[in-house]
Amino acid sequence: MIDARAIVDERAQIADGVSIGPWSYIGPEVVIGEGTQIASHVVIKGPTTIGSHNQIFQFSSIGEDCQDKKYAGEPTRLEIGDYNVFRESCTVHRGTVQDQSLTRIGSHNLFMVNAHVAHDCMVGDHIILANNVALAGHVHVGDYAILGGFTAVHQFCHIGSHVMCGAGTVLLKDLPDYVMATGNPAQPHGINAEGLKRRGFSPEVIKALKLAYKVIYRKKLKVEQALSELSLMAELTPEILPLIASLKASTRGIIR
Repeated sequence: MIDARAIVDERAQIADGVSIGPWSYIGPEVVIGEGTQIASHVVIKGPTTIGSHNQIFQFSSIGEDCQDKKYAGEPTRLEIGDYNVFRESCTVHRGTVQDQSLTRIGSHNLFMVNAHVAHDCMVGDHIILANNVALAGHVHVGDYAILGGFTAVHQFCHIGSHVMCGAGTVLLKDLPDYVMATGNPAQPHGINAEGLKRRGFSPEVIKALKLAYKVIYRKKLKVEQALSELSLMAELTPEILPLIASLKASTRGIIR
């Protein structure tokens, strides 16, 4: 149901079963999938594609022009998957031509109150951004990452899958897969063992990942040296391969 007090541009594409609350604005070049629920006072601008069965709470701003001072009105995009929840006052900006002209968000994510996803971010699936988390431009976030309230992430940082950050964490460098972090600046605090257990990782795999963590953070090795040891360990435990990949992909260096 589209409330009579909502403003929906005639060029927007609205699927069946979408609800739009009063005083919300849906601009041109916006595509909204079936079953998505949009509360009151929401602004969605395009080009933006939103999948099915998302929930967008009041006062959120989705698909707005980015805050990059180099942005000059180019036609950049935002893509959002399915079954995401954007709580009150979330902000998500489109991309810039300096990257891929695209901000992308996957599926089954929870963005709590006042979370911000800046231009050119690439956000995976099953992620939780708690209240007031801020992702700067060009940040990549892997699947099942959990970022505690008021976490701030510097531009171009890569956050691995299955990680967890404590409240108030400031990430200035990359956070490898599976690692927990907290502090300003962020420091590593072991493997996210409880999260891995909840997601079905076996005790044997979790033990191996803890040993891999010690190779990186306890043996005082350079990353290149640690990668050599991890490659051997991955022959017996393939779950170490994503950790290796996150180390190899790092361009900012990892937190220490």
